[in-house]
Amino acid sequence: MQSQVSTFIIAREDIAVDPVTLVTDGLQIGRSPDCGLVLNHPTVSRLHAGIKETGGRFYIFNFSHSSGTTLNGRVLQVEEPEVLADGDTVQIGPFFLTLNRSEDALEISVSLQVTMLIGDAEARGEQPHHEQHPEQHASSAVAGALSLFWAKRKREAGKMQRLSPMRPQTPSRVLGKARFNWTPTRDLVRPWPMSIFIWGVILVGVLSIAAVFGYMSAFSPAPVSNPHVRSTLQTSPAIAREANANSCTTCHTLTASMESNCTSCHQAEAFHANVIKPHADAGIGCIDCHAEHRGEDFRPAAFAHQTCANCHNDSNTRAFNGKRVGTPHNGTFGYPVVDGKWEWEGLSELEWAQKSPEMRNALGRWPNDTTDGQRLSAQFHVLHLHRVKTVPGMTANKDGEMSCSTCHQSFIPIDRETPRATCAQCHNGNIDNLATQTSIGANAPNCISCHVQHVEGRRTWGTSLLARVPPVAPAATQSVSQSISLFSRPN
Repeated sequence: MQSQVSTFIIAREDIAVDPVTLVTDGLQIGRSPDCGLVLNHPTVSRLHAGIKETGGRFYIFNFSHSSGTTLNGRVLQVEEPEVLADGDTVQIGPFFLTLNRSEDALEISVSLQVTMLIGDAEARGEQPHHEQHPEQHASSAVAGALSLFWAKRKREAGKMQRLSPMRPQTPSRVLGKARFNWTPTRDLVRPWPMSIFIWGVILVGVLSIAAVFGYMSAFSPAPVSNPHVRSTLQTSPAIAREANANSCTTCHTLTASMESNCTSCHQAEAFHANVIKPHADAGIGCIDCHAEHRGEDFRPAAFAHQTCANCHNDSNTRAFNGKRVGTPHNGTFGYPVVDGKWEWEGLSELEWAQKSPEMRNALGRWPNDTTDGQRLSAQFHVLHLHRVKTVPGMTANKDGEMSCSTCHQSFIPIDRETPRATCAQCHNGNIDNLATQTSIGANAPNCISCHVQHVEGRRTWGTSLLARVPPVAPAATQSVSQSISLFSRPN
């Protein structure tokens, strides 16, 4: 169906202008200045409606979803063409358009009635009844052609709104833009009873009190240990960079983990919080062994070795780097000789660097060749013979220190059974003097008495067992030399 040019004669009774004749393929009606018939009013859309001639008949299109358009008092559906006839009246906002055919032209007389908007008469039940023409609705072919024609005009006018299944198909009785912006006034709103607010406040108060007690039960740590309560460092040399002063945010921060906070703080002259490589590879850090929040008299470091047995036992099914860790030394105190062979791994170079110069010199005088047996024997005996006091009930030399006879009852052949029972007299449980608590049972082995976790820490276990004597004297040197001659024999 070909589009044709039509003639529209517009007489504006609302404004004092002469009639205007427009020759166009379709008359656009709206508030936009680009429309052929401009109706300047807030209730009129930019492109509100359009009139197009097809097959000798004029059809009107309603494009407004908000304000609506009426034909002879009947609200038109959106984008559904309606046939116009002589004497028809179209209302757009407060404007009334009276239509008459004059030969091949369509005369449009525009009048303004500001007291009457679309839907007012319908809302009051005063809708005028007009006779509907039998051929008022367009055929499907004509409707499709008109839809294609007006689609281009809508794009040019910037009006691309389309109908959707969610939009109501029947027009509202309250027409105009006001139906989208209407809000009820105070006299139409039923106020809430005051009792609702009172009971609401009571309910919120009860829930708040319950939440406080519930939170305290769920998270209520005891005070931190005494070393972390102090505002000044009391150890000399210090084992931390600064005193904690009972501060929570020193350890618990949003920018770093507690593990990194502990490690960074305990990097001082007398202590470096660096764990051994096997523990570092297994992901074991500070907080895995050191507990807190057990009261001011509790010292986490004194009870750290209790956690050794938590992992190193046969019932632990957890794997570290793909390997499980069982009960060490078959549950004994760990004498490192099995079937006449040394099973001890020995001390690393970093661990020996932490020892005193006298102990390192004594190790240099001990036979220390490339064989593991003599190397491990040298390290083991130097650690036990150099300035180590005995506990009551053990054989000692004239200075009260350990000697070869302390552990061995005979030397030809060398007695290797007695040391297994002797180890338990020193490497057993311990009572922490500051906390006055038993950190480990007296019948259980003290793991960290042999196995050092913080290699670069200068505070060693059992300092009370070290003899406060000058460096190795000539007599002591002779005693060490005799020990060397005894234990340097092949196993």
